[in-house]
Amino acid sequence: MTVTQRLYQAARPVWEACHAHPFVRGIGDGTLPLEQFRWFLLQDYRYLFDYARVFAYGVIKARDPELMRIFSVNLDAILGGEMRLHRAYMARLGIPEAQVFAVQPALANLSYTHYMLAVAAAGGPAEIVASLLACSWSYAEIGQRLADLPGAAEHPFYGEWVQGYAGADYQKTNAALVALMDTLAQDCSEADYQRLEEIFVSCSRYELGFWDMAWKREP
Repeated sequence: MTVTQRLYQAARPVWEACHAHPFVRGIGDGTLPLEQFRWFLLQDYRYLFDYARVFAYGVIKARDPELMRIFSVNLDAILGGEMRLHRAYMARLGIPEAQVFAVQPALANLSYTHYMLAVAAAGGPAEIVASLLACSWSYAEIGQRLADLPGAAEHPFYGEWVQGYAGADYQKTNAALVALMDTLAQDCSEADYQRLEEIFVSCSRYELGFWDMAWKREP
């Protein structure tokens, strides 16, 4: 069993709770109230800036030039790719980017990003990827599952979101990150693996907490 297969199994109960969450299900069946999605969008946009900073730590800490390039490409995929989907929705909702920065991150948002940044500051490339992968991989799986629901990818509002995370570009980027995790951890000890699992499962729990935060629109 590969390292990522072990990580997946360790986090699977949390991920299943994400799939069953009313916010995620509401995107899939198109019943999610628009105000809740708007609230999520603003918080998630703020989150992505710190998520990108974690990739920047990877650039700084990588000793191999090719690994530096991999972290850099992923950083660009966030700032120039995934955030484009958010900006498209912001345009549809009439939200200027300046308004986003007037929004205070919710406590669950701050806790999650600060945890990832702390992991990145203290750890090496393997720990950095473990902290990033829970978000990337869980969204890839959510996108695929929602796309399998009849009509979800064609919904006039939420279909673009589903297509974005189920699409080939996002899936390819995530698959590369999964492969990178296995490469970086291929010779790790069991103690090292347990640290990676702790990070991965903790970030998966933060992902579930993010859906809760958005559902409740926590201040």
